[in-house]
Amino acid sequence: MRWVTALAAAGLVLAATALAQSWVPKRVAKLQALDKVTARIAIIDATVDQPIRYGTLTITVRACNARPPDEVPDAAAYIEVRDNLAAGNAPPAFRGWMLANAPAANMLEHPVYDLRILECR
Repeated sequence: MRWVTALAAAGLVLAATALAQSWVPKRVAKLQALDKVTARIAIIDATVDQPIRYGTLTITVRACNARPPDEVPDAAAYIEVRDNLAAGNAPPAFRGWMLANAPAANMLEHPVYDLRILECR
């Protein structure tokens, strides 16, 4: 029975490794930002690790990954968002992974702005 458990664990590690290898790191994230007050949409190109401003937000993409061309298109970006109107010691308005094919899975919850990842290039 032990070898079955060990074999199953090894299979999970191999599957997780294969899954992680199916993403390709990219340098630029294409984001869609919405100002809910004015109903204006902006398309923003954000280079990894270079903060950009949108309204009162400072957006920093820490990682941007895309699927290889032979797979179903998708993008995943690790993004940090700070609201410049918040106190200096306030936590980020958002920190985490956003998925292009599942924008509602993990999203920015802000009273004025919406943000989503469209693609990684």
